Parts: sequence; C-alpha cells; structure tokens
Amino acid sequence: MNGLARWIITTTLLVAANMRFAAGETHRFNWTTGWGNYNVDGTKERPVITCNGVWPWPEVRVSKGDRVELYLNNGFDDRNTSLHFHGLFQNGTNQMDGPPMVTQCPIGAGQTFLYNFTVEDNVGTYWYHSHTAGQYQDGMRGTFVIEDKDCPYEYDEDVTVQLGEWYHDVADVLNHKFLSVYNPTGAEPIPQNLIMNNTRNNTWEVQPDTTYMLRIVNTGGFVSQYFWIEDHEMDVIEVDGVYTERNTTNMIYITTAQRYTVLVHTKNTTDRNFALMQKFDDTMLDVIPKDLLLNTTNYLVYNHSAPLPTENFVDELDFLDDFYLVPYHKEEPLGDPDYRITVNVTMDNLISGVNYAFFNNLTYTAPKVPALLTALSAGEDATNAEVYGSNTHSYVLGKDEIIEIVLNNQDTGTHPFHLHGHTFQTLVRDIGYDDAVGEVPHPYLEDDHPPFPEYPMIRDTLYVRPQSNFVIRFQADNPGVWMFHCHIEWHLTQGLAFILIEDPQGIQERSSQQLTDTSSNVCKNLGIPVEGNAAGNSVDYLNLVGENVQEKFIPDGFTAKGIVAMTFSCLAAILGLIAIAVYGLMDLSNVEEKVINELDLDIDQVLAEDSNSEDRDAEAKHRNSSS
Repeated sequence: MNGLARWIITTTLLVAANMRFAAGETHRFNWTTGWGNYNVDGTKERPVITCNGVWPWPEVRVSKGDRVELYLNNGFDDRNTSLHFHGLFQNGTNQMDGPPMVTQCPIGAGQTFLYNFTVEDNVGTYWYHSHTAGQYQDGMRGTFVIEDKDCPYEYDEDVTVQLGEWYHDVADVLNHKFLSVYNPTGAEPIPQNLIMNNTRNNTWEVQPDTTYMLRIVNTGGFVSQYFWIEDHEMDVIEVDGVYTERNTTNMIYITTAQRYTVLVHTKNTTDRNFALMQKFDDTMLDVIPKDLLLNTTNYLVYNHSAPLPTENFVDELDFLDDFYLVPYHKEEPLGDPDYRITVNVTMDNLISGVNYAFFNNLTYTAPKVPALLTALSAGEDATNAEVYGSNTHSYVLGKDEIIEIVLNNQDTGTHPFHLHGHTFQTLVRDIGYDDAVGEVPHPYLEDDHPPFPEYPMIRDTLYVRPQSNFVIRFQADNPGVWMFHCHIEWHLTQGLAFILIEDPQGIQERSSQQLTDTSSNVCKNLGIPVEGNAAGNSVDYLNLVGENVQEKFIPDGFTAKGIVAMTFSCLAAILGLIAIAVYGLMDLSNVEEKVINELDLDIDQVLAEDSNSEDRDAEAKHRNSSS
C-alpha cells in the first residue's frame, strides 16, 4: 500500500469516526411487556406490568444528538399496547410519538413496534409511558433523561425522583367501575397510597456540602402532589425540559406528567436526617377515605447512625407558582395569533348513563384509521379537517402559524393539560373559583385580562384551576399530528382530548414521516387500514359514513342525580320483580311493556335507544377485535 492510499484510508476512517461522534451514540433496547406480582406500597401484592420480566421499568439516559432504537414487543396475549415518550418533539418522526389511532396503530398481542428516533431538539427531564387503556397506572412507565453537556448550571451529582400514586386494583377493574352507569357523577377512583421511586418509605442517601441536581417527575395518573424537603431549599432550574432562571422555593406543586429539575445543596453537618415529604392535593378527591394517608414521609439520610425523621408538618402550603418562572433563554410573547382555538371543558352523562369529558360538547372518539395515516394518504384533502372525523375534534394548522389555545374550565376540578410535539408559552392562568360559595365558571375575556408576562413561562404540561381559564401560544413549526389532552388518565379515558393536524403537506413531503415497515405491519395485524379517512374510506375522503361517533346526549330534563335515582330505582324494581317471580305471585308476561308504562316512558324512544345500544355493542365488539 503506497503512502497516498494509506492517507486516503486513514482520512476516511477519521472522518467517519468524527461523523459518528457528531451524530451521537445509538442506544438499542429490546423490551417485552408482561405481568408479575409485586407489593409496591408494602401493603398489598398485586399484578403489575413488567419489562423483560422485571419491575420497575428502567430509566433511560441518553445525550442530546443520540439515536434511540427501541423494540417494544407486546408480550400480552389479550390486549394491545403502545409507548409514548412524553415531551419529546419527534420532529420528523411523528409516528414514533405513540398514541394509538393518532400516530400509529396499536401494537397487537405478539407484535413488535420499532420506535426509532434521534433526540435532536430536547434536553433535560422526560419520561415514557404506555398510551393505552391506563396501562401506565399498572406500572408501564419510566424516566427518560437527555443529558446536556452545555447545561448552564453546575452540580455534583444527578439524581432522579419519580413521584406517583398507587392503586390496589389493576386498571381493567378500575376502568370498568369508573366508566359505569353506577358512577354517573364521574368520581375518579381514590388511590391507596403515594409512592416515591416506585415504593414507600424511600431513602435517599446524601453527602454533606454537595450540590445535587434533583430531577422530579410525577409519573402518576391522577393526583397532583406537593413536594418539599424538611429544612432544605430547592432552586428550580428547569421545567418540562426548559431551563429557567434560578428560582428558590421551599415547596413545589407538581401535577401528573410535569417535571421539575431543582438544585439542592446539602448541609455541612451530618448529625441528623430529614424528611422528604409528599402530600396529596386532596381537593382533587371526591371523597377522602378514613384510612387514606394524605402525607407520606420518605427519608433524606446523612447519617445511618442517626434516627430516621418523623413526618414534617408545615404551617401552610406555600408553593412555587410556576406561572412566574422565567425561561433561561428569555423569549418575548409570540405575536398575535393566526389561529385561535377556544375550547370549553365540561363533564356530562351520555345516553348510556356513563359520565364523559368534553371539549365543546365533543368527547374524543378514536377514528378507524390513525390520523397521521389519514394525513399521509389524503393528498390535497389532508388540509380539510373533516377527513379526520367529526368526533376526533381535529384542527388543521398552517405551517409556522402562531397558534393560541384558550381553555375555559367549566368543571370544578383542577386539570393538567399536555401538548404533544411542542412546548408553549403561558400567557394567562386565572385564579380558581369556588363553586361552594356560588362562584360561576370564569371564561377568558380578550378585552379584560391581566397583562401578558414580559417573558412567559414555557413548558409542555400546564394545569388549569377550577372554573377558571388559561391561554397558551406556540408556533406550528413541527409538522405532525399532535394530541392535546388532560393528563389525568381517567379524564383521557373519558375523552378529554383533541387533535392538531400541523402542516399536513409538510408531513407528506418529508421522507422520514413515511410509514415504516413496523408501523404498516402492526396495522395489518389488526386489520386496520393504512390509508383512508376517519371512516376508513380511501376512495372519497369526504364521505364519513360509518365513522366512530360518541353516544347521544341524554334528553333535556335529566341530571346526574336523576340518573342515580333512576338507576337504583330500576335496580330495586328488578330485584322486586325477581322476588315476586320466585314466589310465583305474578305473571311476568309483557313485563317490559308494564315497566315502560309505569315509568311513563316514550316506547318508541326506548326501542330506538335499545336498537342503537345493540348497534353500538356490535360496533364496539368489532372495534375491539380490530384494535
């Protein structure tokens, strides 16, 4: 080999090596779902969803610019699954976002989906979780950290704290009870305990005079929590992957799906240990069982020879208001919106008696073709919101438009809302209004609101207060199909979501957005079309005959209390009829007609609703078998 050839080979190898370094490392994972029994909170063993036969699921740590290749194998034999990487922008890789029937088909039993993406535009603290049927409340969740060599803050050690709540029943059981005519008010199931790092009585061992970067993630499915460390301050430096100016506090309030990164500097002395405290936001609970511990104590341990701390009590819940956090890289408010989306949040019962959640009287109902696949296959019709279905509540956004979402909460509860594919500026978040003292919902008024912040707080999950409102803005610079939804898993199950179809032509034009083999295969496995509108029609995209739609509303005059009374009156009547039949005291012929006459019901309406119910049951059976 002559010198020139050797030089060419050496130079080529060096260039290739530098390109690999610049492109980042590739991390490959091969995960299989399954079931195992664990006693998570120390009070009851129950089934949990495992990863490769073990639980909890692993923490993922990568660096900015790295590539992730994650093979998710559905090891269940009776259900579908999926995986969402919460907070990641997935720019150019929308089908890796995870929500089934939004960006992908569900992963059927025995099937594999390859989540393949590069973390180009994110740094900080994130997490991943199933986006299917409450599975992450059964343990299918973990933290996802993107390390940043250019972090603007100095620290000695990096620690993750995963907060959550724990139920003693699996999601299947809880969902069946929750979405039931016997729960007409939509009262959410009450957790049995709060947990930290997937256990109770957790111990965090620290060294004196050390600065810890504490990544706090609420991976629960329902309740917001207060978090504080006895006799220690926390300096907030990041929320939801966005660096902030340092802000010192003694307590944070963290909703499900939110993340806070804080710096904690430990004391110089080691003569005692301190309490790590979690507290339920009990205003979110419809009832508080007598045996529910609202405060949970964990342990910050300096000295194993010293006694463990007892519960720490505070005089008031004086927590950081995230609205006033200033991003480290200050950004002024985005200009006037090109497109304003105004939605009203309500909870109500449909004709079945089940309580659902609504944006503008629409409860999200999944289409027959995932919305992203509709966007990819619809051609010029992709810019028409109608092709995505009347009950998916879809909005089409133009390239680089300034989008404003005005959310008016007409419900008496607190709701954390998450936007996929983006962070957003928070321009307004109103105070809460108390229904108990006769205050009514307060919508946002464009001509009567506080001035916008000079540098608005930026994050991807924001809570709205009871009967209140908020206003957020972002730029539509990430072509894709993105969910906006309440991150209380019970409320997402109730349908509190809408879909944003962002720059559909840009989606079609980018090669990385085209359907992958694994995306196509999981659809074909379940018999779901990979082309077509929300009704599965790939010939006429404006023909939505046969699409999935929500149930009808209850006729005027019925209330939730009325439904309760009617339900139990009917139940009592049925039991009475059974007793009479057993003792042979009456003839049960034409009993349905007699009950209808007794209750003074419209027999034509009853028969029509019964027919509709049978049609819905048949459609649901078909849908379950194919999704």
